[in-house]
Amino acid sequence: MRWLDELGRHDLEDVGGKAAQLGEVAQAGLAVPPGFVVPARCYRDFLRGHRLERTIATTLAELDATKPRELHAAAARLQALVTSAELDPALATAIREAYEQLVLTSAGRGLVAVRPSTIAGDLPATSFAGQQVSLLGIQGADAVLVAVKRVWASLFTARALYYRRTHRVNEATVATAILVQTLVPARVAGTVATLDPVTRRRDVYAIDAAWGLGEVVTQGLLTPDHYLIEKATGRVVAKAPAPQRWELKPPHRAGESPQHVAVPQDRQAAPKLTETELAELTVATGQIETQFQTPLEIEWAWDDEALRFLDVRPLPSVEKQLTVRTEAAAPSAIQQPPLLRGRGGSVGVASGPVRIIHSPAELDRVAVGDVLVAESITPDFLPVMQRAVALVTDAGGASSHAALVARELGLPMVVGAGTATHVLHEGQTVTVDGANGLVYRGTLATDHQRHAQPDRRPRHLKPAPRTATKLYVTLAAPERAQAAAELGVDGVGLLRAEFMVAQFGEHPQALLASGRHDEYVGRLADHLETFARVFHPHPVIYRASDFKTNEYRALKGGEIYEPREENPMLGFRGTLRYLAEPALFTAELAALMDVRVRRGFENVWLMLPFVRTVEELRRAMELVTASGLVASRDFKLWMMCEVPSNVFLIDSFLACGIQGVSIGTNDLTQLILGVDRDNAKLADSFNERDPAVLTAVSQVIQACRRRHIPVSACGRAAGADPAMTTFLVEQGVTSLSVAPEDVTHVRELIASIEHHQHRATGAVRPESSTSPLRRAGTSEVPVFDAASWRG
Repeated sequence: MRWLDELGRHDLEDVGGKAAQLGEVAQAGLAVPPGFVVPARCYRDFLRGHRLERTIATTLAELDATKPRELHAAAARLQALVTSAELDPALATAIREAYEQLVLTSAGRGLVAVRPSTIAGDLPATSFAGQQVSLLGIQGADAVLVAVKRVWASLFTARALYYRRTHRVNEATVATAILVQTLVPARVAGTVATLDPVTRRRDVYAIDAAWGLGEVVTQGLLTPDHYLIEKATGRVVAKAPAPQRWELKPPHRAGESPQHVAVPQDRQAAPKLTETELAELTVATGQIETQFQTPLEIEWAWDDEALRFLDVRPLPSVEKQLTVRTEAAAPSAIQQPPLLRGRGGSVGVASGPVRIIHSPAELDRVAVGDVLVAESITPDFLPVMQRAVALVTDAGGASSHAALVARELGLPMVVGAGTATHVLHEGQTVTVDGANGLVYRGTLATDHQRHAQPDRRPRHLKPAPRTATKLYVTLAAPERAQAAAELGVDGVGLLRAEFMVAQFGEHPQALLASGRHDEYVGRLADHLETFARVFHPHPVIYRASDFKTNEYRALKGGEIYEPREENPMLGFRGTLRYLAEPALFTAELAALMDVRVRRGFENVWLMLPFVRTVEELRRAMELVTASGLVASRDFKLWMMCEVPSNVFLIDSFLACGIQGVSIGTNDLTQLILGVDRDNAKLADSFNERDPAVLTAVSQVIQACRRRHIPVSACGRAAGADPAMTTFLVEQGVTSLSVAPEDVTHVRELIASIEHHQHRATGAVRPESSTSPLRRAGTSEVPVFDAASWRG
């Protein structure tokens, strides 16, 4: 093993570019996390010892990297060869001893980052950015040994193979050293480039910064704060802040992925870096730039003690980037107002039809001449990026690996557009101005434009789901329907009846008693149609009315029909009320029939609230069947899970024929913990992440998965607490339903969680609502241990 602070550029052939360059930075007196390197010769000895070289060479010689299925099949075979082979005992012992020494000399918990330092990859001609796996939060010598083989194997991911083939890298020269470093528990992290990576201005430093671990910046998972700093004066010449609702933190325990944690309210819109921190980072960057005398991109992180440098890599040469197939448009070159504003990621102007891609599993849909639009573009997209004429992402910055590769390929790119995946439509022709971060409607002529194939694809109202976990919106007011539909969600996961009924101003029983049954049904159907129309064909899950007696009493005539109750939350409400007052419930069912059958909106489904017993559910289902709804096409009947009896007897409830379950974490938490969520004195005791609540939620999710029944979550915590969102997605909910104001950040959060699951398991994320935890070809359900969960 070789220690990082002893390395320099003269060691490049043995330890790779990343380690050699970081060693130089450390020797210059700048803070670099301590670490050691498993030299590249160990990788070569490993291949020779298991006689893998000939198999690898033969497979690569026969590979046609332009055929995605062949590429992925070859990649899977080669990675399996590496990960299944055993490490030489002497090498394993040396790695163990080096790790134990590193733990003794660092003040941390033994958490390390295991990253590749590639030979023939980290060279000035190519970035090799993001093509191999980096593993964060590894703890324990055994885990480090496994991680070493995983990083070696990642030389043969489909994206890495395609990248090297595209850049004509001689495979015989390719190897990778392994850099094992103490993991920095970053408070804020990001990148700094010694020139503007988009415009190539050499007189500025370009800084991207985000709260927490810097992976969200390099992987383009969030839009970071962006700063341009004038080198000569240290003056901030441009600043683009980006609010941040969640961040990545190191895992609590070995074997876990980094945590998604809520950013405190007072920091969400605050600048990521102070003037003092910007000045310190600028001075240190100048020192590194002087040392290397070439354009650089540097990864940095600030923990509670100091600024630390995590990676230094040369940027692709200016000459290469100036020969791209497109050129930057001047700000005034296009006169019409843009459809979207983001940030410039790679210069150029190009037009083509939009192709919205939600996961790597859909990449075969990208055709030559498309404008590839995605929430974020990961390295898995590389094999099809060259088919596109331009790229647009919701999240990310100009320093993300995707933007760096786009500049190498000469592809115009707009990053951080925020709403591209739902403002743009499949097949719509747009023009992308990568220099200015703008997207325009139609094909616009410029002097240096790349022209794409004509738009012959059909347009769709809304894009398909962007993640394996569907994202629904929770609504109540009809006047908010249109704006919510424009968020590009997958439907309405919880449509509350109470607000619509309350708008009538009169108690429903009073309306029926005065002979205005048809008026009540018609007005309710009108409201339902408002939602059904704007969200069609996506589902609108209508939760039947769940008024408490104190809420009903406030309506005109309510005092006649509603008793006074000491505890309305546990009183005359929910499905029990439908059985006691069937006329009200059948009126709601008549409104649903009107919307679904007479008006033709079959995307409206029904959900029953606060179901206390299995018998209560059966009797309510008889009323639903008698209404004719069950016989109507594509009808689905869901139930809320918000009473502990639902958890204990979940299999019995499901056996009644329920077709979907939505976990209401608000009521479920208060009933499991015996805490009134409306009592301010008990606010600190109301905790959706209490082990008892988590165990209950996990049991319901697992039961639904065993029966292949969709399971959602719709409580406050699903959108407001990143740790709870992480738990729900990891446990395998098929959807989340959140408030409209939470849609954008929860969408980014789900994508990041699934990204880390994909990284941890090596599995391809599913295309549909199948749980991201379910392994291909099985229905295996993970066992949840509340006591050990990191939340």
